[in-house]
Amino acid sequence: MVEFEEEFEEVEEEVTEYEGEAIEEGKIKGVVSNTIPPSIVLSVVYDGAEGKALVKLYDPASDVVYYWYDNTGHKPYLITNKTPEEIIEKFPEVLRHKGFSHFEVVEKYDALHDRNVVVTKVYAKDPLSVGGGRNSLRDILKETWESRIKYHHSYLFDRGIIPGMWYRSNGNGLAPVEISIPDEVRSSLGAVFKPEHAKVAEEWIPLFQAPIPHIRRVAIDVEVYTPQENKIPDPKTAEYEVISVALVGSDGLRRVLVLKRPGAEPELRYRPDYEILFFDSEYDLLMEVFKTIVQYPLVITFNGDNFDLPYLYNRAVALGVPKEEIPIAARRDYVGVAPGIHVDMFKFFAIKAIEAYAFGGVYRGERGLDGIAYAVLGVGKVERQKNVSRMGYWELAEYNYRDALITLYFTLYNNEMVMKLIVLLSRIAKMPIEDITRSQVSAWIRNMLYYEHRRRGWLIPNKEDILSVKGQTHTKAIIKGKKYAGAVVLDPPLGIFFDVYVLDFASLYPSIISKWNLSYETVNCRPDAERPIPELPHTVCKDKPGMTSTLVGVLRDLRVHVYKKLAKKASTPAERQLYDVVQSAMKVFINASYGVFGAETFPLYCPPVAELTTALARYVMTSTVLKATELGLIPVYGDTDSLFLWNVSEDKLKKLIDYTEELGIDIELDKVYKFVMFSGRKKNYLGVTKDGGVIVKGIVAKKRNAPPLVKELVEEIIESLKNIGSLDDIVKVRDAIIAKVKDAEMKIKEKKITLDKLGIKVVLNKNLNEYTKNKPQHVKAAEQLLKYGIQIGRGDAIVLVKTKDPVGVKPIQLARIDEIDEKKYLEYIGTSLEQILEAMGVTIEELRGATKLL
Repeated sequence: MVEFEEEFEEVEEEVTEYEGEAIEEGKIKGVVSNTIPPSIVLSVVYDGAEGKALVKLYDPASDVVYYWYDNTGHKPYLITNKTPEEIIEKFPEVLRHKGFSHFEVVEKYDALHDRNVVVTKVYAKDPLSVGGGRNSLRDILKETWESRIKYHHSYLFDRGIIPGMWYRSNGNGLAPVEISIPDEVRSSLGAVFKPEHAKVAEEWIPLFQAPIPHIRRVAIDVEVYTPQENKIPDPKTAEYEVISVALVGSDGLRRVLVLKRPGAEPELRYRPDYEILFFDSEYDLLMEVFKTIVQYPLVITFNGDNFDLPYLYNRAVALGVPKEEIPIAARRDYVGVAPGIHVDMFKFFAIKAIEAYAFGGVYRGERGLDGIAYAVLGVGKVERQKNVSRMGYWELAEYNYRDALITLYFTLYNNEMVMKLIVLLSRIAKMPIEDITRSQVSAWIRNMLYYEHRRRGWLIPNKEDILSVKGQTHTKAIIKGKKYAGAVVLDPPLGIFFDVYVLDFASLYPSIISKWNLSYETVNCRPDAERPIPELPHTVCKDKPGMTSTLVGVLRDLRVHVYKKLAKKASTPAERQLYDVVQSAMKVFINASYGVFGAETFPLYCPPVAELTTALARYVMTSTVLKATELGLIPVYGDTDSLFLWNVSEDKLKKLIDYTEELGIDIELDKVYKFVMFSGRKKNYLGVTKDGGVIVKGIVAKKRNAPPLVKELVEEIIESLKNIGSLDDIVKVRDAIIAKVKDAEMKIKEKKITLDKLGIKVVLNKNLNEYTKNKPQHVKAAEQLLKYGIQIGRGDAIVLVKTKDPVGVKPIQLARIDEIDEKKYLEYIGTSLEQILEAMGVTIEELRGATKLL
């Protein structure tokens, strides 16, 4: 097994999420009741027709979606430092505003200035009156707080409702269901946590111990007819027929609804794994789809926000279906369903933190269904030779069914790992499932912190307030585009080192945030406070635990000291998998917790927090390197939170680990390499562990879009490297590698190779008509296919070949072996292997020339 390690960053990540308020309007509802058995919260929305917050809950025991409407009179509001009298006198248009409701004077704790303040809540009759456009209350008053928080989020913050958790109602209101905590978890609190953190940990543990039920779900995939080969259907106009809809449910539903068409092949092969229903009327076909949607608490799609669901909605309207009978609510870039919820897996997999931390980068760069499915599930789409409009009934049904099956299986494989992860993330972030699957991790952390502010009665500061009080950064970034100095990366050597031990600083950045009490309200709080880094002017107050420090510290300690250990000693595979998912969900949050504070788009943007975190990480790393040297250990490389040591003795290693514990940072032995090959470049190495595993970082990162010939060559070379056991083996293995490279290059030069070995597979991230400037080569190849009637769109894979003609590329279907650009393919080999060869003392130029080797 070869493991490819790559770099991932959440620093300065955009807070991208769907726009607008989550508004539920329509006649299709769940069971409206004030008496609800134990159920989990699926979503919180604003029902415009009722003028109230609506909580959607799912009872797995009865398989019912309940609708619970707010009965507390909660209304949208913003906060101002002006008194009601001042508002009446200086801003009379507030009272005349049609959406104005009333004032309330309250006391809040202003953590930024460490004081209690008296503020005025200005209530509105609806969310849009607060800040939904020109002449809103926010625009009138100018200086406001908490006026940009979406109402459905504000509601769950105020009511203390945690999405994904269990609630019941006996007619009075929603009440949380008590969650039992295992004794082994509860007993660990005192041993693991500081007293000030133990109480917080006790409040968080139910989120991880509450059962995650199976939520019955259906995956939907839609295929549309187009009269022109190069015409991509537009979901806004929905002018063409829906010819097929696949419906695949977790309850065994396997159905493809097909529209009868003139000219389509009459014969149909029997399919034992799914049912095909034919419709003479497209109207009836769509009504059958809608009848299915309302029967499920959860609808799953892949790119359903952008295409499938808005197309169904707009097509139904065009055919005369009354809007109130359509269980789809199409908005700007978010589409909901009734009575349940809709999760778009395309947007979920596009979340950077999910890609990097939850899936370890296995589908990095892939955005299409086919690429992600192959990477995650090991299966792909049905390959098509023609566009769907020209497919016969059987071919169309098979193609449509496979897409829906893959979409559903994303949420079912590995004992529903992805679905459990989504629910846990929803609980941690205090964000509804529909929101969290469409937002980047910075939005999750924002919601987690906002919820905590409201729970504590703190005023949520504006970003401008934090910047004016806390200041900016003072170090200079080495990497272009960054605002402050980053992590330490020691200059690596060039060559091969045997018996290399790798120490890992466990969750380094979160540990620093916790140990040094870093939070927006604790940094630069007083001039006389402690300066953790003498070279920086930033101070940190230690007299009060910081909010971020506490939450990040608790999550980190729960992950490292509780749930990772529980996963290792779990008595059943199901229990082990659950605890693994729990600690993975925590990892996503804590690994991103530092970066958001250095992102200008983050609402609680605080540059000194991010700068101090990296500065303290550099201090920890350099201190550890100096101590290792003092102990007689030899550090050969260091990168952010990993330290490579050569020629290690167990007693010296223990002394070094003890030293880092004195710093307050946990360090552990991560792996032991039989040997490591360093290329002399930072973040580039290849190592073979004692147990035969191969770890590759950076060296062959460029090979993802390389042709199969190069990929196979790299794999062969990596397998050859496993045979190195001593210095004597290096020359023998090196010569074998050189022979393999020369043989591959000779095949290219002499054209003694098939085109399938040279094809480069690239997925279209957009439809062809959306590429207007600087068209990539795979788009140029796809455009050539259009001339031959092969329709290509977003998510489709193009296999191209590099050619010597003016365009420089052809789709593999149109290329000949004598047309290949051999120079380009030799470059692929060179760029993919040069760093491995250099670590063995050979350059690619020497290999191709007559220079004597070694």
